[in-house]
Amino acid sequence: MSFDQGLAERIRDLFKHRQEVTEKKMFGGLAFMQDGHMFVAIVGDKLMARVGPSLYEELLSKPHVSVMDFTGKPMKGYIYVSPAGYESDEDLEKWVAYCAKFVLSLPPKQELHR
Repeated sequence: MSFDQGLAERIRDLFKHRQEVTEKKMFGGLAFMQDGHMFVAIVGDKLMARVGPSLYEELLSKPHVSVMDFTGKPMKGYIYVSPAGYESDEDLEKWVAYCAKFVLSLPPKQELHR
């Protein structure tokens, strides 16, 4: 599956000075990782946002937002935002900020040692 390259560039611009944000191809699209935790991804033209369980219901009620059901089963804490929901730079920054705030609250990823 391809992903919206323009959206990828917009997200990259938000984090161009932060080395802890990396990219990884996953979900048939492109995911952005904060210290090893996926926080947003692009699947086709949708923004997949990891907002966490505490904001899930509230944000799911916003316009242009739907349940993330990538596997056929809804994943609580993850939502899809359609292009109309992140059209403006202000809206995109808001969604990315929700996600970054949530993953920064998670414990650090443990590195695997062999």
